[in-house]
Amino acid sequence: MYSCATCARFSGPALAEMDFEALKKYSALHPKPAGLALQYGTAGFRARAEQLDHIMFRMGLLAVLRSKAVASTIGIMVTASHNPEEDNGIKLVDPLGEMLHPSWEEYATQLANAEEEELQSIITEICQQAAVKQHKDASVFIGRDTRPSSEKLSQSVIDGISVLGGQYHDYGLVTTPQLHYLVCCQNTQGQYGKATLEGYYEKLSKAFAELIKQAPTSGEHQRQLKVDCANGIGALKLSEMVSYFPKEVLIQLYNDGTKEKLNHLCGADFVKVNQKPPRGLDMKPNERCCSFDGDADRIVYYYVDTSGQFHLMDGDKIATLISIFLKELLAKVGQSFEMAVVQTAYANGSSTRYLEQTLKVPVHCVKTGVKHLHHKAQEFDIGVYFEANGHGTVLFSKAAETKIRQLAKEEKDAEKREAAKVLENMIDLINQTVGDAVSDMLVIEAILALKGLTVQQWDAIYTDLPNRLLKVQVADRRVISTADAERRAVSPAGLQHKIDALLKSYQLARAFVRPSGTEDVVRVYAEADTQENADALAHEVSLAVYHLAGGKGEPPQPI
Repeated sequence: MYSCATCARFSGPALAEMDFEALKKYSALHPKPAGLALQYGTAGFRARAEQLDHIMFRMGLLAVLRSKAVASTIGIMVTASHNPEEDNGIKLVDPLGEMLHPSWEEYATQLANAEEEELQSIITEICQQAAVKQHKDASVFIGRDTRPSSEKLSQSVIDGISVLGGQYHDYGLVTTPQLHYLVCCQNTQGQYGKATLEGYYEKLSKAFAELIKQAPTSGEHQRQLKVDCANGIGALKLSEMVSYFPKEVLIQLYNDGTKEKLNHLCGADFVKVNQKPPRGLDMKPNERCCSFDGDADRIVYYYVDTSGQFHLMDGDKIATLISIFLKELLAKVGQSFEMAVVQTAYANGSSTRYLEQTLKVPVHCVKTGVKHLHHKAQEFDIGVYFEANGHGTVLFSKAAETKIRQLAKEEKDAEKREAAKVLENMIDLINQTVGDAVSDMLVIEAILALKGLTVQQWDAIYTDLPNRLLKVQVADRRVISTADAERRAVSPAGLQHKIDALLKSYQLARAFVRPSGTEDVVRVYAEADTQENADALAHEVSLAVYHLAGGKGEPPQPI
């Protein structure tokens, strides 16, 4: 299963004592550009592709150390997700398909920014601090997206793995969620599924087919879906998967990467930010459409009504649809599982109100960043989490999953047993390791089919409050600090007081500010009863940030 073409060059006593001569020699082939400093964040490292060669090599080294420390296979994904095609990036995947542990994010940053002569001492330090078991074997799974730079950069990763004597399996072109899935399958000895792409396709399509079978037949048009693949990896993998789907499901792929650039005027991020359809998708009124992002870990749905008005179903609407469906099933099964929805401050106020007041499902707000949502969702029997941008999934506790599978087999009451079977297929269809556009798409399609809902009926469950997202350039984003899951500004002094005063002038109003994780800008979010008021509030809050938090350049102009 493993290939290790370059390992032969580094033979020796299992590299228990690291071959620092070889390390020095190969590191020199992947030099760090002078003065470049990058930080490992929620999205891993991202930068222009030409700046990343040394980062790739060094993350290959780090993956070997992490693998030895936890005695498990670690994943490395070469991608920059929804960034422009010229960029690239890398993220590490922990043993159960989750994101890299926060303490190791710090090691990643140290290793990435080390000067050539410091590498040896930093590696030795990581080994000591993290109790790396040097005699253990190391195993790394590698995947990459379709960017022109990705193949060469993943070769640099392989150099890093090999110089420390690690084994690797290069899966080549895969979506980010597929790599997370493969790593989880490997480390659960196949309990989560087979660690192959075929295993992924078979598991998801079998569960999907079982669910669709029970749908009331409501005409062929119900099953038609147009998918904007952002000219990325999603197109390749979805086209490989189509042959596994039931024949009544008609999925048409657009922006498949054969003509245009990755993420250019298309993809989930473009559609969400610009609130308009992507280029290259031929939309007719009331047709159901969706967009993936560049590495297929986000999804949003949308349609255009007969008057030409664009309607977006973002992560909040997706979380709500899934929650309604799961709550109905749980009521039928008659089990008192604890279910909750996890959101961030960016979630539309209408979605939070609907979930809490109408659906009576507890909602928890956490800091922005998938790792925070995932962590919180693990606290419940069933945790539904989505960011408004369309990244999310559903987590089932081990106890809940075991109980559901048992009921699907042994429950005497036919209605309860059938409901448990639907839940069991849902568990198999959902990629619990991470947000997965392909898996989420199939979950949504199954729910719409089973409930006999059109995309318009789904959209009408609640109406989003008008909102506006703005950016303010500042000299140093660190002057802004927040509390209460980023909903309140703690510093600079006076800013939150000013925001509170502004909110009093508007109906159904909410606003917050938070520093960007990647650039010296402050993000401003505002919502109110009308678009005009949301825009005015966002502008006034932007001015407050500009004056109190060291704005740069011209003051923000009215929208």
